[in-house]
Amino acid sequence: MLARSALYVPGDAGDKLAKALDRGADEIIVDLEDAVAPPAKDAARERVRVWLHDLPMLANVGVWVRLNTGDLRDTDVRAIADAPALTGVMVAKTETADELVELDGLLTSLGSAAAVVPLLESAASVLRAAEIAAAPRVQRLQIGEADLRADIGVTPGDDERELLHVRSQVVLASAAAGIAPPIAPVSTNFRDLDAFRASTEALARLGFVGRACIHPAQVAIANEVFTPSEEQVSRARALVEQWERDGAGVAVDDRGHFVDEAVIRQARLVLARAR
Repeated sequence: MLARSALYVPGDAGDKLAKALDRGADEIIVDLEDAVAPPAKDAARERVRVWLHDLPMLANVGVWVRLNTGDLRDTDVRAIADAPALTGVMVAKTETADELVELDGLLTSLGSAAAVVPLLESAASVLRAAEIAAAPRVQRLQIGEADLRADIGVTPGDDERELLHVRSQVVLASAAAGIAPPIAPVSTNFRDLDAFRASTEALARLGFVGRACIHPAQVAIANEVFTPSEEQVSRARALVEQWERDGAGVAVDDRGHFVDEAVIRQARLVLARAR
């Protein structure tokens, strides 16, 4: 299933970690990078290591860890790679596919099946999105827009159209690589939930299938926006079942609408977002 919401939780905040799985998010992203001050990195890593190893295997909640950059990345990986409940790692400030090849080698040497989500946080990484999307273990892409805006000097207006090209490029690169569609970047304005809903709906129209959240209040809205209706699910299921029963080809549905492989791909995306 595709994640509708992914809630960031600081790796050094024991009280927030204890409540993280009860917030309703489809995924938890435990942050060892920006949310943790440099002097607290070692203690946060150990706290997260213990927390991960104490977790049961979770059927409906993905658990990710956002890694530090530079020399700390390998140290982070070695601390958490063997945790059974770990879904995967988020690679902060990914710049090239080569670093993901190196990460794959390290994870393999540690016997880990962890998936990878690269965070694209610079102009260079966005321009290399297609190469990065094709790297080993990459499940989906995600944009880190705070750093990206600083890198390219963009100041978004209320409708954030200044970021449209970047966002669409990442959606296209994901589709071209055959990986999962991206989840949308965070909004740091967690008090204006009406604005959060409006921007989330706009991102859904662009091809994003979920959203990263920095506050529990945002989670319910992301889940609602990205959850298809019962009617949509029922219709998608009927289309896929008929397609699989009758075999691939071209058909007309009960509404007189043309149905081909592209329509079925869209139907499968609806089913992947259903809960």
